[in-house]
Amino acid sequence: MTGKTLGIDLGTTNSCMAVAEGILPTVIPNREGGRTTPSIVAFKVDGTTVVGLPAKRQAILNPTDTIFSVKRLMGRKYDDPDVKSLMHLLPYTIGKDTANGDARVRIKERLLSPPEVSAMILRKLKDDAENYLGSEVDKAIVTVPAYFNDSQRQATKDAGTIAGLDVIRIINEPTAAALASGLGGKQDMRIAVYDLGGGTFDVSILEIARGIFEVKSTSGNTYLGGDDFDARIVAFLMEEFKKREGIDLRENPKAMQRLKEAAETAKIELSTANEVAIALPFVYEDKSMELPLTRAQFENMVKDLVEKTEIPCKKALESAKMTARDVDAVVLVGGMTRMPRVVEKVKEIFLRQPYARVNPDEVVASGAALQGSIMGGDIAEVLLLDVTPLSLGVRTVGDGFKVIIEKNTTIPIRKSEIFTTAENNQTFVNISIFQGEEEKASQNHPLGEFQLIGIKPMDAGKPRIDVTFEINADGILNVTAKDKDSGQVQSIVIKPSTGLDREQVKRMSREVQAPKPAAEPEQGAVGVAPSEPPNTGELEIAAPLPAPAPPPAEDFSDSGSSTNLPPLT
Repeated sequence: MTGKTLGIDLGTTNSCMAVAEGILPTVIPNREGGRTTPSIVAFKVDGTTVVGLPAKRQAILNPTDTIFSVKRLMGRKYDDPDVKSLMHLLPYTIGKDTANGDARVRIKERLLSPPEVSAMILRKLKDDAENYLGSEVDKAIVTVPAYFNDSQRQATKDAGTIAGLDVIRIINEPTAAALASGLGGKQDMRIAVYDLGGGTFDVSILEIARGIFEVKSTSGNTYLGGDDFDARIVAFLMEEFKKREGIDLRENPKAMQRLKEAAETAKIELSTANEVAIALPFVYEDKSMELPLTRAQFENMVKDLVEKTEIPCKKALESAKMTARDVDAVVLVGGMTRMPRVVEKVKEIFLRQPYARVNPDEVVASGAALQGSIMGGDIAEVLLLDVTPLSLGVRTVGDGFKVIIEKNTTIPIRKSEIFTTAENNQTFVNISIFQGEEEKASQNHPLGEFQLIGIKPMDAGKPRIDVTFEINADGILNVTAKDKDSGQVQSIVIKPSTGLDREQVKRMSREVQAPKPAAEPEQGAVGVAPSEPPNTGELEIAAPLPAPAPPPAEDFSDSGSSTNLPPLT
């Protein structure tokens, strides 16, 4: 492949890109001159599509066909409670893929997948980077929230593929920030990265020693961010307008878009001012709105949101077997960390002043670019070791959840467990993969399922089925299953339960990369064909054998008596 590796922070509100020459990352401005690009895509009446600042500028006049915060829908089901709660805050419509229940964005008569919309943002970043560098860009490191699950990570990779990028690595945003923070060097230290962005919150604890960046733990909330802070101001403005005029603005998309923009502006200004004046002339027909908002009022509105960041921080410290006093520095990432009350909360949690020598809007993209240099061999003295944020396992009979890889396990990782069948003469099993911390499988997040066929017919409980989980450096899960008696082996890349099939990705990639006029880097929109529904067989994999530690995979023979196996349904 040719060209540079682009480091991309694909954000909820804004995105940023950078490249690195050795250890020196450079943030690349977009064609409009901005160092960050609004993560907004607009579908205009004339059939063209605009991305970034041009899309943001026309949002008030075209609210129902202007898509923002699509990152919050990545890898999500339509019936997800978080998606449901988001619907009443958005001027555009969220639809449902009838084939697999995925959340989709409805644009007129079409349903677009979140990866497809995200690909339009990534394509603009790619085009702008090539324009700036004067050379082709075909590889990228893309960052994701540390608490993104497998489906969301795969959806992000799909978006990159559709945009014409070879996403050679997915890395966690806090980890990327740590790489670019300038901390470590020749001194060993422990750092915390507190990342409160537009739609997600993450915290990671890392140890840096002799050039090795090792993530010890991570925690977070994938539905807590600046959008939620904006929503509190919007609710305040709607209530005040209804009190004064007796009109509910909820049913007016253009008015709601104006409230959202006013809320975002007020939130930003209150990071440096004690009071702002919100003025919205003719917000509804001939009626206008003008009222003050103080920093104290705003902080009171969002007090519970700020407090919600404390529990993940404490969980991360506990998982890393550290206390706040063990942390040598705290790096702040994300635009919301400019809010004075957030900074105070960080000081309360970690008992120290945050490290202030990084730009919270650019440090993640810079770290992604540095990871590109590491992978390209330009930086040989640095090694990054990340972790999986959530436990991974399989469903057993009775809706049990058997963990195979525990949360905060360093990746890459490969681990196996031995299972058996539930019925006599069973020749196949459905292995259902879940991610989470609950005891019941159904209460965790489903990632997908596959079948192992060709099992040697035997009495229930006698077959030995070796299930191996392997997480690569991107955090993407692969599963291999082997019947120890027949020798039948199947190696499967787990398809996320929320995502696009490979043919859809290829088709969308061809369409997005079709030649476009220079003035419109993102031209037109594409539809979404339904994905194939996952296998939903009724048979389940049985509970693990209760014998002592299983023998090595290559030396399995008659270990444990079949009479000791638990009864299976």
